[in-house]
Amino acid sequence: MTGNDLSGRRVLVIVTNYGVEQDELVLPARHLRGRGAAVDIAAESLDVVRTLVGDRDPGENVRPSLTLTDAGPAGYDLLLVPGGTLNADSLRLQEPAMDLVRSFTSSGRPVAAICHGPWVLVEAGVVENKTLTSYASLRTDIRNAGGNWVDEPVVSDDTGGWLLVTSRTPDDLPDFLHEVDKELAAVGS
Repeated sequence: MTGNDLSGRRVLVIVTNYGVEQDELVLPARHLRGRGAAVDIAAESLDVVRTLVGDRDPGENVRPSLTLTDAGPAGYDLLLVPGGTLNADSLRLQEPAMDLVRSFTSSGRPVAAICHGPWVLVEAGVVENKTLTSYASLRTDIRNAGGNWVDEPVVSDDTGGWLLVTSRTPDDLPDFLHEVDKELAAVGS
């Protein structure tokens, strides 16, 4: 497998059906698929996912592959949690999403989260002793959950036996995707 070839890698993206930040869902899915990875998008229902731009303007509609309830973690190499304030705030109330996060972390598989996505990880109780970044407004929540929040474009931390890749905003997507590529290429190597 070459550095840009992610053939054979499988990524599970978890979102709600309304409020995910367009670029944090659409661009990573397109990027990873373009490098050969299989990407499944799991949402609350099979209804279209209505993305937003900047938490307010309508974005692209995306068709989910499966529901959060039907998304089993087996066979996936990485869990991706996009942001969007509304998306992350709603997603962290979905027990199937919490179960997926805990399944990935307890099995030692990588998780990548951007912007408000780490809110989901806080709710799942998995950020203790981790160093991570996020949208700045989450720093107190992360610290209160035992995490170490830093203001950097991308952070990778393998403390606790599982890798966490985080970024702050859509502006950090190039760094975020570079790190996700690197980690996915290393899976099973």
